This record gives sequence, C-alpha cells and structure tokens, in this order.
Amino acid sequence: MKDKWFTGSGYEIEFNEILLLIKDHIDDNGKIFIGTDSFLSKGNCIFAKAICLHKGENQLGGKYFIQRTQYKSLPFKTLVVRMLAEVERTVTLALSISEVYVNAPIEIHIDVSSSNPKAKTSAFSEMITGYAKSSGFSYKVKPHSWASSSVADKHSK
Repeated sequence: MKDKWFTGSGYEIEFNEILLLIKDHIDDNGKIFIGTDSFLSKGNCIFAKAICLHKGENQLGGKYFIQRTQYKSLPFKTLVVRMLAEVERTVTLALSISEVYVNAPIEIHIDVSSSNPKAKTSAFSEMITGYAKSSGFSYKVKPHSWASSSVADKHSK
C-alpha cells in the first residue's frame, strides 16, 4: 500500500508493521474492526480508513491505525457514489489483511444507517450492506459501526 499509515497518536507506521501487530492481536484472541469515512471539503474528498484492534484478552482499551487519502471531489459529489467508495475501501482492506491471516476475526463497519429512514444514507442501506455481505465478512451499520462513524470520521475532517 503506497499511502502512508499512522498510529492513533499520529506516528507514521509501515503497513507491514501493522500486519505484525495484527498477528500479535490475533494471537491474543483480539478482533479486527475496519471502517472508512469520507468528507467533502473545498473541492476535495478525503477518505480515512481505520484499522482498529480491540477486545484482546490481555488488552486494556484498543489501538488503531489511520490512512488518509485525498481526491478531487467531483467523482464523489453524489452520496451513493461516496458510500460505495467507502465500503469498497473497507472491503479491499479487509481482504488484504485476510490474505495474510486467513482466519483473522475481521468485522467491517459501514457508515450507513439502516434503521433511521430520515438519514440520507438509509436509502442505500440494502445495496451497501449487500456489498458487505457478499465480501464474506461480518459487518455492523450505524449506530454500531464505531470504526467508521467514530474513528475514521474523526480523521476524515
């Protein structure tokens, strides 16, 4: 992966180093949560992908890693296109980790609302969750998709 990754504390980290930490986390019976969020600002669209390591047996709290990528906003002005791009990035990242650790306990988090018909994203919920289901990973949507709606969201702005 050519884009830079950072720890939750803001330190740059190589993806291979993250993979080693993931192995230790899996060995500690921890789970991996992956989510993406995006933000439109001044002609740009910023995507933030998050890898969160949580629920290890010997772990207090958790740790996470972020990758931010900026694109021109034009292709992502439509909400459904941006939501599909978010879930695609999440699934692609989960697949790249599962290629290294075949039985990794990965849960993908999608920043879409299925239960709130007033939310703009609920209109796309079935399509987006269908994408997630077809990937074979377990998944969560709002309000339980904290890796995307909280962690990645914080870094997409």
